[in-house]
Order: sequence, then structure tokens, then C-alpha cells
Amino acid sequence: MMEPGRAPVVDNFHGTLVADPFRWLEDLSSPQVRAFIARQNEQTRAYLANTGTRERVRARMAELWDFPRFYAPRKKAGRLFYMEHDGRQNQPVLWVERDGARRVLVDPNPLSADGTVAVMTTSPSPDGARVAYSLSESGGDWQTIRVRRVEDGEDEPDRVCWCKFTQIVWHPDGSGFFYTRFPEPGTVAPDEESRHARVCFHRLGTPQADDPVVFEPSDPDLNPHVSITDDGRYLLVSLTRGTDRRNGLFVRLAEAPVTGEWTAWFEPERATYEFIGSLGDVLYFITTEGAPRGRVVAVDAQAPADSMREVVPEGPDALAFGRVVNGALALVCLHNAHHVLRIHHPDGRLMDEPRLPAPGTVLALTGGADDGELFVEFTSYLHPQQVWRYDFTTGRLTPHRVPEAGLDPQVYETQQVWFTSNDGTRVPMFLTHRRGIARDGKRPVLLYGYGGFNLAQTPQYQPAHRMLLERGGVFAVVSLRGGSEFGEAWHRAGMLEKKQNVFDDFHAAARWLIDNGYTNPGRLGIMGRSNGGLLVSAVMLQHPELYGAVLCQVPVTDMLRYHRFTVGRFWVPEYGNAEADPEHFRFLYAYSPLHNVRYGRVYPPILITTGDSDDRVAPLHAYKLAATLQAASPGVHPVLLRVDERAGHGLGKPVGKLVDEWADMYTFLFHALAIPLEEDPTA
Repeated sequence: MMEPGRAPVVDNFHGTLVADPFRWLEDLSSPQVRAFIARQNEQTRAYLANTGTRERVRARMAELWDFPRFYAPRKKAGRLFYMEHDGRQNQPVLWVERDGARRVLVDPNPLSADGTVAVMTTSPSPDGARVAYSLSESGGDWQTIRVRRVEDGEDEPDRVCWCKFTQIVWHPDGSGFFYTRFPEPGTVAPDEESRHARVCFHRLGTPQADDPVVFEPSDPDLNPHVSITDDGRYLLVSLTRGTDRRNGLFVRLAEAPVTGEWTAWFEPERATYEFIGSLGDVLYFITTEGAPRGRVVAVDAQAPADSMREVVPEGPDALAFGRVVNGALALVCLHNAHHVLRIHHPDGRLMDEPRLPAPGTVLALTGGADDGELFVEFTSYLHPQQVWRYDFTTGRLTPHRVPEAGLDPQVYETQQVWFTSNDGTRVPMFLTHRRGIARDGKRPVLLYGYGGFNLAQTPQYQPAHRMLLERGGVFAVVSLRGGSEFGEAWHRAGMLEKKQNVFDDFHAAARWLIDNGYTNPGRLGIMGRSNGGLLVSAVMLQHPELYGAVLCQVPVTDMLRYHRFTVGRFWVPEYGNAEADPEHFRFLYAYSPLHNVRYGRVYPPILITTGDSDDRVAPLHAYKLAATLQAASPGVHPVLLRVDERAGHGLGKPVGKLVDEWADMYTFLFHALAIPLEEDPTA
């Protein structure tokens, strides 16, 4: 259905006419769209209230979110800097600690009444006297950088704007920092605001207007990312096209902040070269050049063209990331879709493989090239975010800051199973549930997937899912193709024209759960966000008979026009471009959720969520899908749209909003799958 008074919109894609009746929902600031959002939110609130369980679900959800979260510290000049969340705050807080005494340095919680201002990036100066930090508002990707003095906790007058996806890299003399910025909105056309990124240098005490450009790519679609060696000798700029990780690399001496000759080490779009640290003039990289699962190479900065040598060869496990600490290479590897930590000598010899608390995820490694300790930020399906300390002298990994919250491993367990997808590919899946649950075909199951952008879905704690587990349910996460679980080949098997492999893997996971007695279609819920929102909306349309309920979060749904909005052009290497390439149009049109809704077909209940300030995946994707589904099958199963105001793609979302969102999703899920609210201690 079109908005009354509007002419029909039909696009010609390489000879194929494609109708777009809800094009008017792309005008996000129009009164008609604001009225549409208000109606949808009112309908969704009424539906959830009529279940009679929403308030009880929210009360339990608030209890589950109330636990401390700890983040890995960074050491500078005898001080430790770290983020911490006490469980009840809306946002994590930056602390500084010295000689056992600690105090709050940056607390974003008082900066907004609704808790939507968040600290995104922190970077202590080399002498530990200042911290540069960036703030995001309303969940947006745009960030503003401020500088705080450690001694008195006051901000310098400096304010650096128009930053997105930026690092903050201090010059070794502490006079200022390097950062990546985009054009100021209004100085270029709206569709150019996510192009023309460049690296600038901000000298403390000067206006941003005076910041010189240090590096500007010749191609405005290449994005620069700046870093520096621990000793401050070498400045590096990595160049990527959109989300394609195959980067180019330029290096120069860091002494002169603005001037200096850049040397091209690697060309863009050939392979990945991830800088992990240096020892003197030798720089270490994880690269996929000649190694789709990754290998470590060393390059002498004095003779980069002739000195590359292999240090750690490609192995059976993909390399996820790493860091040079205490003169050693700390490498995080992906073993069957979960992380293992391995410590190597600079010559490549394996020195140690510290045992992590469980099959899980290393969220971060911190430590300097000369430190005697490594901090490991860790989580799993049973373990909330926590920090462990590895001592290089003793070789022991011990708790540093570990919350008491989590799931009792005597009561709950995670197992990994394998199934066969349509084309014979073996795919793993994690199942978390109470020990000894009955496989009677009646368990409520929530199946989660992502499958894209070279991102591995490794085990992570999510307090909300305890609602399901307490009631005898199963939380399942499938390691779909398109991720990095088994290296670049696994990623490429689920992108561009091979995207259907991702959907086939997900369907096969659902069938395995049904065939092996865990559940049945009426009790199988599915969930995905962002690219995962694309996933669950696509699979729902392809096989609606397999699924009992759909949680579709901040989805990409218009695969023919996605590249026109926000940072959508960054995703073209992953998805393709239907307007520019007839072959891309063919495979995108075949699965694009917005264009595969069939009028009169019965689809399972669906709750679509988005944020009105989402500047990564424009909320119009959610609006158009909801409107299309509502028009296609009115009154059969609920099609609900939940639009969170002053919220973005999810980054920096305050705890209060998270509790409300998860309460709404689980209220919907419990109602759609007929899950009783009473806990089942025997299931």
C-alpha cells in the first residue's frame, strides 16, 4: 500500500521493473513517517501489555542485568586505566588506579537524563597525565573527542568533532593525537558525508579548524585507520574499502607529527595485514596473504621491501587477532568457533597455551611490549565479562577481576554439535541449556545467527537468555558461513553470490534441532540483528513453516537500495550493488527480504526492532519491511514494529533501554511460543 496521494514508485533494474510502494518511508523526517512510527509503537505496546506478562518479564530482566562488568586495563606511566560497570549504571565508567588507590575519571552517566551518552574510545597519553576519550550520543556512530586531565579530573578546552570509526593515537611527546575524521555535515552533499575520510593531527590547545591533514587517501572511498608502535617510533595508516578487511598499509616515522614521507608497504584489496606490535625496528602482522586462515609475518622497517619473513605459519585454526606483549606474540586463534590463547616466541616457537576458563571468547588483550603481564578480557555462554591476568614469569593465568554472576556450570552446560548443510558442508552449532533436559521435541528453542562480514560468532554471555534457560529452553548459536570461524574461505563461502549458503546453513540448523528431538516448528524462535536481521527475515520468508516466532533486530532488508543510505556503501564488497551490476541484481533480488514477501502467504509472528537514531543501518529498512508484511498478511499473525527513540544501532545503548528492549522481546517470544512464565526447575 502506498501513502495516499503519492504516485507509485517503480524502478528499472537492468530491464526488470521493481515496485517500491513504501518508498515514502525513506523520508525519516517527514510528519507522515513520524505518525507511522507513533502508530506502530502504540500497536506494539498494546499487544505486549495484553499478554499480561510484560511487567513480570521486565522485573526479572532488570534483576538479570544487575551484575558488574569488568574490562581489561591499560597501563601507562604506572597508572592503570580501565572501564567498569557496576550493573545498575546506564553506562560504563572510566577509572584510574595507582598503587592500589582508584577513582572515577570519566563518568558519562550524568551527561544525559536518559543515559544515552556513552564513552566509546579511551586513550591515555604516553605520560599518563591525560586521557583522550570520545563520546557518542543517542547510539550514533558519530563521536566527539575530549581530553581530560588525570590529576584534577577536569577537561581541557579541546573538542574534536566529525569522527566515526576512529582510533585516538597520541604522539609520543604527548603534544597531541592523531585521529580519523569525515567531512563536516553541510560542507558536502549528504551522500558524500561517509566518504573522504582522512587522518588529522590535533595539537592540544588549538582549535580543530587548525588541525592539519596527515594522510588523505587518493580514493575517497578508502577509509584510513591510524596506529602507532608502542615505542612511538613508527606511525601506520591502514586503508580499507568499506568492510573489506583486505587493507593497504603506509608507514613513516612518527617524530614529526605533520610532516614525513609515507612508504607504501602493502597495496589495498590484496590481503589482510593486521598490525599486532613491534620489537625495535621489526613490526609484526597477521596476514592472509597466501594463508586464508592467517599467518604471522615480521617486517624490518629499515628495509620493508626485502625483509618480510614468516614467523608463525598458517595452521589448522584461523588467527583471530594478537598483540606483542613482554617481547612475545600473544595470539588468539579460532578453534572450532571458540577462542584459544597461544603465546609464541618472536621466532615463532610456541611457548605456552594458557587454558581459558571455558570454551569462550577473548574480547581483548592488553599489555605493553615490555610488560611482564598480559590482561585477558574473557566471556562465554556461562561466564559474564571478566578479566584474567597472565604472568609471563610463572606462566599462570589467574583471575584479576571476575564477577560472581553467571550461570552455574553444575546446572547449565554448553555443548557443540555438528550438522550437514544442503551442499554437504559440515557446520557447528553451540547449544546452551540445563543439564539433562528431555529431548521430547517440545523444548522452546531460540536459534541465533549472523553469517557475514568475516565476523565470528564466538561464545558470549547474554543475561537476557537466562529467561529462556530457566524455563527449560535452549539457546542455540549456529556458526554460519560468511563469518571468520574457519578463516577467509569460510567467509567467502557466504558473501556476494554465495549468500544463499548462509540461509541454507540456518535452515539446516533448524531441521537438525527438530529432527534430534529438541523442539518442533511451533516452539522454535529465531533471532538476528543487523546482518543477522537480514538473515532471519530472509529465512522466515523462504521457509515460514520451520519457525514459530521471529525477533528481527535493526535489520538490512532492502538489498536493492541499501548502499544509498548511511554507511551502506561500506557493505558493497560483502553484498554487491544491484544498481551497478546486473549479476549482483540477480542474486540480491532473489533473497532481498523486502522483495520476497508473498501476499496471502502465512508467516510466523515477527517483532522488528530499530532505533530512530540508527546511523549505521537506517531504520527505513525496518519500517518498509514491517509495512510490507502488514499489508501482505493482515490479521493472521502479529507483525510488530518497535522503534526505540534516541537510540541507534546498539552501540552504547544504556542499561535502562536494554532492559526495556529485552523485556519486550522476551514478552513477545514467550507469548508466541507459549512458554509459561513460571520457572521449570526440572526441565
